[in-house]
Amino acid sequence: MRRNIPLIITFITGMVLILGYFVTRGPLHTLYESFSDYFAIITVFAFILGGGNLIKVHLRRIANRAKDWRYSMVTMVGFTVTLIVGMFKIGAPGGWGAAVVEPESWLQFIFDGIFTPLAATMFALLAFFVASASYRAFRARTKEATILLVAACIILLGRTPIGGWLTGWLPPELSFLDLPNLANWIMAWPNTAGQRAIMIGIALGVVATSLRIIFGIERNYLGRDE
Repeated sequence: MRRNIPLIITFITGMVLILGYFVTRGPLHTLYESFSDYFAIITVFAFILGGGNLIKVHLRRIANRAKDWRYSMVTMVGFTVTLIVGMFKIGAPGGWGAAVVEPESWLQFIFDGIFTPLAATMFALLAFFVASASYRAFRARTKEATILLVAACIILLGRTPIGGWLTGWLPPELSFLDLPNLANWIMAWPNTAGQRAIMIGIALGVVATSLRIIFGIERNYLGRDE
């Protein structure tokens, strides 16, 4: 019985969300619209659980002097300072009545002056990992890898000034062979088709997994049987 109640709640909630999306009036649609408030409440508790888990993990690393525990200390300091500044609106020009992200508030300064540069640094470091992975992936060992390598070279050259310099001498009737034009064509047609195929596959997977959860076939979220 303890496992059946969550299954019943999941089934009712899932069916209300599915049917309420297609029914535009009546009590079912009203219940469907009210679920957005419930989701907001659940999201708040999810943030609380996530913050508690972050504190638990990093305090344990600091207490045990685990590897790179100093980074955990920096994480805890940044988390604590940002949380206090945001919750109590410290440094907000308009006080409690103003928005927490006022242009001259401390929280906005933390976001613009600290978080944004750090995020940009992380993305800059990812460029080196992408280059290393591309070197391994673009080896022309198969026909598919060769096509991927050729397309990648066209896009890389077409997105830089050197691409226009290499093929800028072509006459107007051969402008479709211009590297910038080829790069735009690849991004607009084959790339878009591939992205849509991936999104359709993801959508079908989400639908299948959701139906398995709604009808109680997938029960991993309930934990293991004792």
